[in-house]
Amino acid sequence: MGLELLMPAGNIEKLEYAIRYGADAVYLGVVDFSLRAMRKGELITLDNIKEAIAKAHELGAKAYLTLNIFAFNNDIRQLEECIDIFNDAKPDAVILSDFGVFNLVRKKMPNTDIHISTQTNTLNYESVKFWRDLGASRVILARELAIKDIAEIRRQVPDVELESFVHGAQCVSFSGRCLLSDYFSKGERKANHGNCSQPCRWSYKLVESTRPDEYLEINQDGRGSHILSPKDLCLVEYLPQLIDAGIDSLKVEGRTKSLYYVSAVAKAYRQAIDEILAGNKNDLHKYFLELKKVGNRGYTTGFALGDNNGESYSYDISKGLAGADFLCEFWNKRDDDFYLVKIKNKMIPGDEIEIITPDEQFTSKVLEIQDEKGLTLDVGNTNAEVYMKFSVAPKNYKYAMARTIGIKGGEE
Repeated sequence: MGLELLMPAGNIEKLEYAIRYGADAVYLGVVDFSLRAMRKGELITLDNIKEAIAKAHELGAKAYLTLNIFAFNNDIRQLEECIDIFNDAKPDAVILSDFGVFNLVRKKMPNTDIHISTQTNTLNYESVKFWRDLGASRVILARELAIKDIAEIRRQVPDVELESFVHGAQCVSFSGRCLLSDYFSKGERKANHGNCSQPCRWSYKLVESTRPDEYLEINQDGRGSHILSPKDLCLVEYLPQLIDAGIDSLKVEGRTKSLYYVSAVAKAYRQAIDEILAGNKNDLHKYFLELKKVGNRGYTTGFALGDNNGESYSYDISKGLAGADFLCEFWNKRDDDFYLVKIKNKMIPGDEIEIITPDEQFTSKVLEIQDEKGLTLDVGNTNAEVYMKFSVAPKNYKYAMARTIGIKGGEE
């Protein structure tokens, strides 16, 4: 296979945008069997899983089904009841981590490739050989591997596909195998059943047992301390090394992230990959700056360079920050060059903005805002559906988005 950009598809809309913005493949899950439980958009369910995979194939991409929960007996029984639906949907592969799920998929979906989830913590070439010998066609390596170790695995095992995460949230636990959420929610938010409450992102203070009312700062900065919260992974500037190491698929985390996140990240990595494959490996920092415009907790190279340390943790923030605000989605167009948009953050006439599409990226200005009756508005409020006229408009408005210009608090 050629080098693959693999993007998350948290719902059907995100699936289509991910592919339109450059993904070669998407990974998607259904409620109960995936490690990410979606709550917004046209969710992917047993009823529409076949439609979702067909949509990916229609757009020329592959679709991988995630069945990567750690399964209890009742999960196995439930899977037995619906595995024929998954087989009929014809995913290009199933991503899994549980031996019982592996056994069922191998028996009931014999013509479907098996990809071994990062949840298995695969860190060495003997583990990769083990999964290959069981019949897996691909192994998704643990995030805790350095690029030099990936290269050694490729040398030792040349006959299996290797996949590696290059971007997105990281877990404080080893490849995501965490129980904190289970404990803190008294079993109601099970991390390894797709419903993690992300307690690693919370702020913690210290209490001494004989002074129960005195909450002490662990990190004396007035904001508490997010001592468990890793920064987000971003390896766009190190893609040449990963490609040279023998990675077949470059994976982005984020099935619960926004439509803007999926689109903008796919666009940046698609452009970076295409530039590298064309022979230009020297100007990748511009894509790092593009990715700073997307929500993140600060970026790190994680374990990739073999030097993971305290700088990989975000000690004072838990929610994502973005160097640009997502302003609106383009939905339709009138004959008078006004565009129907769904506003995500307040917009006013005169705003300078950046418009991105799968094929374009340029600056523009909001000239006028109207309501559905054609009355001029002084402001377009968040979540409103309004008509806008721009100084420069996209050649193809379908899948277009607008955001603010610049990188707040960072490099320009």
